[in-house]
Order: sequence, then C-alpha cells, then structure tokens
Amino acid sequence: MAQQWWKESVVYQIYPRSFNDSNGDGIGDIRGITEKLDYLNELGIDVVWLSPVYKSPNDDNGYDISDYRKIMDEFGTMEDWEEMLEGMHQHGIRLVMDLVVNHSSDEHAWFTEARKSKDNPFREYYIWRESKEDQPPNNWGSFFGGSAWEYDEESEEYFLHLFSKKQPDLNWENEKLREEVYDLMKFWLDKGVDGFRMDVINLISKTPGLPDAEVTDDSPYQWGGDYFVNGPKFVEYMNEMNEKVLSKYDAMTVGEMPMATPEDGKKYTNENDGIVNMLFQFEHMDVTSGPGGKWDQQAWKLTDLKRIISKWQTELHGTGWNSLYMENHDQPRSVSVFGDDQEYRVESAKMLAAWLHFLQGTPYIYQGQELGMTNVYFDDIKDYEDIETLNMYNEEIVEKGRNPEEVLDAIHKKGRDNARTPMQWTDEKNAGFTTGTPWLKVNGNYHEINARKALSDENSIFYFYKNLIRLRKELPVLIHGNYQLLLEENENLYVYTRSYQDTTLVIAANFSKEMCELNLPETLNGGKLLVHNYHDVANQLQNESNMRPYEVKVYML
Repeated sequence: MAQQWWKESVVYQIYPRSFNDSNGDGIGDIRGITEKLDYLNELGIDVVWLSPVYKSPNDDNGYDISDYRKIMDEFGTMEDWEEMLEGMHQHGIRLVMDLVVNHSSDEHAWFTEARKSKDNPFREYYIWRESKEDQPPNNWGSFFGGSAWEYDEESEEYFLHLFSKKQPDLNWENEKLREEVYDLMKFWLDKGVDGFRMDVINLISKTPGLPDAEVTDDSPYQWGGDYFVNGPKFVEYMNEMNEKVLSKYDAMTVGEMPMATPEDGKKYTNENDGIVNMLFQFEHMDVTSGPGGKWDQQAWKLTDLKRIISKWQTELHGTGWNSLYMENHDQPRSVSVFGDDQEYRVESAKMLAAWLHFLQGTPYIYQGQELGMTNVYFDDIKDYEDIETLNMYNEEIVEKGRNPEEVLDAIHKKGRDNARTPMQWTDEKNAGFTTGTPWLKVNGNYHEINARKALSDENSIFYFYKNLIRLRKELPVLIHGNYQLLLEENENLYVYTRSYQDTTLVIAANFSKEMCELNLPETLNGGKLLVHNYHDVANQLQNESNMRPYEVKVYML
C-alpha cells in the first residue's frame, strides 16, 4: 500500500471545553491549547483532532453549529485559533478539525430563514414533512431519545432531527446546501487545516419517502437506521465532495460511521476509489452492550473483542485502513471498562496502550488517556451535563419509573461525561485546569492522577505512550505488517503477531487480574524484548511463560 503521512501518524484528540482554561472562566479554550503545545510535543504525537470550536449555542457541546466560519465566544477568537494553528505547525503537529454537516444548530441563519415560510429559499436546506394523521411523519426515534421529528408551529410542518431537536438534519438532496458545505470546507483548508474528522457522515443520505421503520417493540419510536445509515446517495455525495474539495488538498479524512461493517470499511477506505482515508467504527465499543443497547451494560468477553478486532484487521489489510481507538469524547474511559481502574490502573492502562498501538491502523489517543484517567462516579444526576445522559435519565425515571440508582449505575459505566471531566494537569485546586469554577466537576482522583506527576516519573503511563509513539516511527512492520491472532479461544490472553519482510512482532496481553500461562508455538522463541509493563521480564521470548495481571510484553523476532 502507498506511503501516506496519516498512516504513520499518531492522533491526539482534544475536547477543548475540558482541556485547559487560560482565562479562569471554568471553560477550556483555544489559548489554553496553545499553552500546552510543548506538552503535546513531549508526548510525540503528530496530529491533533480538535472537537468543534465553532460558534454554537452548546445544546450538544459544540456539535450543534450556528456559524461554521466563526469561533465560539467561550473558546476565544479567530486570531487565537490562527495563533494555535501556527504554534502547532511550528511544533510539527498537524490539525484535523471536526466537520459536522449531517445537521446544524436550529440557531444557524439557514434554519432561522427556513422556518419563516414554506417558500423561503433556505427551506430546502432541511428536511420538512407534513404531519401524518396528527402524528409525526414517520415513527423514527432520535439517537437522543423521543421522536426524530419536531413540530414547527410557525410553518405548521415537522423537521427531521436524528439527534437533539436543536440539531435539525441538513438536506443533502439540495445541491445549494452541498455547495455551502464544500465552500466551508475550503474556507478551513485554505486557512491551513490538515484534514477533517467527519461527524456521523454516513447518515447524510436518507431513503426517499422516509418510510416507517420496522416495529420491534411497544415504543412509539423505532430504530430507522435502515433508511439513513449508508443511504442510497451517500457514496455519490462523498465522491462529489472529494472531486470538488478534498482532491485539491493533502488532507486527512476520517469518517465517523455508526453501524459500519468491515465490508463498509474496505469499500469506503480502499486506495483506488475510497471516499475517506479511514473510518471510526463502533463494533468493538459495543462489546459491553446488552440487548437493550448502550445503556444496557453487561459483562464482556475477550473472545468477542478478539473476533471483532481480528475481523477488521484481516479484512482491511492491504486494501483499506483502520483507525485504532478505545476512547473519545463519546466513550467512557478505557481503563475503567477494559482494564482495572483501581489496583492495576497503571498496569492495565499500559497494557491497553501497547495492545492497541501495535495493531495496523492509525492510533488515536484521547486527552488524559496518556495519564490513565478514569471514569467519574458522581452520586447526583445534577452533576452531569451531557444532553444524551440527561434525556435518558429523565426518560427512564419519569416515563418508565425505574430505580434512580440503577440508572445512575448505567451512567457511571457508559455516560459521555466520563470522558469530559476536566484534564488533570496538577494536584492543585481543580486539577490545574482552571482558576475558576469548572463547567463540569473534576474527577476527585486528580491528586493521584495528573500530568505533573506523570512527567516526573520515568515509569509513568505518559512515557510508556511516548515510547510506543517512537517505536511506530522506527518500525515499518507496525505500518505494513500483517496480523495473525493466536490463542483464539483464550478468555484472558490476547496474543497476536505482526509480520513484515523479515521481522515478526509478538504481542501478548493479559486482559485479566489472573496469573495466566502463556503457551506459544515452539517456533516463537528468542528475539528481543521491546515493550513491557512489569520490571523483571525475560529479555528473550520463551514459548512457555507466565503472564501477571494485566501484563503486556512485546518481542521482536
């Protein structure tokens, strides 16, 4: 496969509201990011993915955009943004911005105009329908709960919103709307951004007629994904976007694609006629979900995770490209889900890091992941800020009468605010994030887990990540090597190899608190130790050895 800078990069995601507050108002901002560029440079990352900083009323923390060409007042000014970009480029760091164009804010000028009358020229920028027998136009449910339709009294029609009712879906059938999107992409690319992470991009094409979804339960609102996930014109729209915009720039593109399969991955990321460089899929993150979906958390099995990861690794090898992540602004902290955030927090955070970074694809580190930050366990729903979490809580408590403690337990495990608590910089007040009152409470463990402490400890999780990033730049096998799973049925050990030319890497990771026996084929012996998270580890691989709780060891043969 062709050499591409984004294949050899490690990406660091910044959620600006929670990263670093430079002016004491309790909200992270752009100058706060600029202040921490030396920190990012020390870690060694190549690319920053910056969650939205555009003008927004913040119904969904910036993913509801009211002006795509202006900076949110809370985050600073365009001059601040330009200074940040210049600083990043001076540090050799590229910038990828969020592109949120499945929907806008209902406070965007387009929508303000659109709701004025049915014959307004901006009306067709959105998706409007008449009621059906005094009911919404169809039975689709929103990702955030309730109906995916909102009635507009002023124009006496419903508009579609797959997310919040303040996030009306854009009508990609309209050519003028598509041209508006392409123009705003050029605006940022011409300013020097190095690519886009495309928010729920595979939802932009809806099936004509917007038919009712299949009824699977007694809820009035049903899952309508069959009619808007990878819709009939999705590839056509993306090819047009590439032709009119992206082909003219050396830009990295990663598409967030709910419900994507490896077949989609091969189709959408292949080097001949793919539509994005890589995509975010969610299959591995759903391994903890029960029949009831995201909030129905269940014990997960390592064999299920192996099956999913191995499928993506093998099916995309040589044709497409993976994105590698275990955390982002929408997911809980990985050490709390897949590791042990108490007794073995450091060991399991390192294990997860090495296990992930030796897979094929572009690794993503979410802010604080390099410190081993954990989920937060607020006792009161009033301490949570996320719209999805609050909507779910109200629906379950008020409408269904569930036990509040039971619902809070689900939030502790899967709520999006787990990843959004302020970055833990020091052991001082508010973890050094702000001199004011933080917009979201700081995780109480910041005295133990913070960047200052990590930077002073050569054995910290931070320096473990730094070493992984260094190895990625030194070892072609990490970019090009094929993947082979070993010990497929073992429920504690995840062991795989990466091979390229005359180099083979053996990666052995214990995902449990148990001491486990590692028995490998006799051919896997010798080599040299590359990575380990315990001190006393054999310098050469032995085909029979023990794996301590959450131990990881990587050998190069």
